[in-house]
Amino acid sequence: MTDNEALTEDQVGGRVAGLLLAAGGGRRLGGRPKALLEHRGHLLVEHAVGALRAAGCARVHVVLGARAEDVRARAALDDCVLVDNPDWEQGMGSSLRAGLHSLTGIETGARAALVCLVDQPGIGAVAMARVRAAYRDETSLVSAAYAGVRGHPVLLGAAHWAGIAATATGDRGARAYLREHEAEIALVECGDVARPYDIDTEADLVHLE
Repeated sequence: MTDNEALTEDQVGGRVAGLLLAAGGGRRLGGRPKALLEHRGHLLVEHAVGALRAAGCARVHVVLGARAEDVRARAALDDCVLVDNPDWEQGMGSSLRAGLHSLTGIETGARAALVCLVDQPGIGAVAMARVRAAYRDETSLVSAAYAGVRGHPVLLGAAHWAGIAATATGDRGARAYLREHEAEIALVECGDVARPYDIDTEADLVHLE
């Protein structure tokens, strides 16, 4: 057994930070920010943070953009690091860059980021925990899979953050970087415990409870 394989649960919890991208303005939802939509009695941003916590992420960074002040005022995010993305209208790539930048530095202790999207409430703590458990070291690249197809959440080791930030543009996020490093990605099947739908349009609101 290697040193990395022998990591305790507490050690993994400290090294893998949760990174929630919650800056979108909900353009196709009539301009309603997704973070402020409600699901099971909580705002979507609270729901996602709770799932990351339950999955074992001791540190959670939340990237805010559209109506950030409203989210700060209404959501219970006291134990999170809130990251403002003034460029949120440029797309998810800008939020990913802002979030990864906020995790850079010795003081955070993070060696990987478990990246989740606020508009995927069908992906809960069980799927997040599976992906998080596949962390080995800062070179790790891990993705949830649904019937073998890559999806969220994804775990990005710190060794990849600079490369991801350099290629994260528009709404692509880490897609271009992950495509280039496909052979390095460990897939973790989550189709039995999660549903990877997005809340993008009015029709998708049927998924909220």
